Parts: sequence; structure tokens; C-alpha cells
Amino acid sequence: QVQLVESGGGLVQSGGSLRLSCAASGSIFSLNVMAWYRQAPGKQRELVASITSDGTTNYADSVKGRFTISRDNAKNTVYLQMNVLKPEDTADYYCNVGDGPWYRHRFYWGQGTQVTVSS
Repeated sequence: QVQLVESGGGLVQSGGSLRLSCAASGSIFSLNVMAWYRQAPGKQRELVASITSDGTTNYADSVKGRFTISRDNAKNTVYLQMNVLKPEDTADYYCNVGDGPWYRHRFYWGQGTQVTVSS
């Protein structure tokens, strides 16, 4: 089992910045893809950004140029630097990581951290 602990959410004004962190611990085999999702009230959960073990990144169009995902493999941690935040970025943000060999691969979710952007 892999446990994920997220931190860094909060209240920020429009145009501000926040940095989210997600630290993985427990019985880690080899973390491969690490990602951030978000879910706004009344909406479906959506992918914000992902990063593979070799550093390949992918972003939702709505955050390109404003958000940066990164990872520290030595610390089993993934980060999301969020700049030029907008009210529409308000949501609960969830960390998601993949771990395990191909025959026992699993995805794990964090508990979520709330981000509120005021106008």
C-alpha cells in the first residue's frame, strides 16, 4: 500500500500563486506516473497535469503556461506550482500516483487539498 499526503492548498487572490506537494510513503515499488487532478463543486474530476518517471509532462489546456508539475524521485514527491491563479481554478486538488510492476500495478489517490481563488 502507498499512502499519499498532500499539502499547500489554501485561499489566494486572483493572480496569485500556490505550490501543492504530495508525498508518497509506504510499500513503494516504483512510482511511475504522478498526476494532479481537480474537482470543482458540481463538476467531474479532471486531469490537471501529469509527469512520468522520465520527466515527460502533460497539461490540461486550461492550465498550460500557468501551472508546472515536477517531481523529486529521491523524496517520492510530486509538486504543482500554480501561478496566475484564476477563480475558475477553485477546486479540490487530488494527487494520483501509479505504482507497482505490470502484473500488480495500482493507482492511489490522496485525500485532497482545497484551493480557493478569490476574485
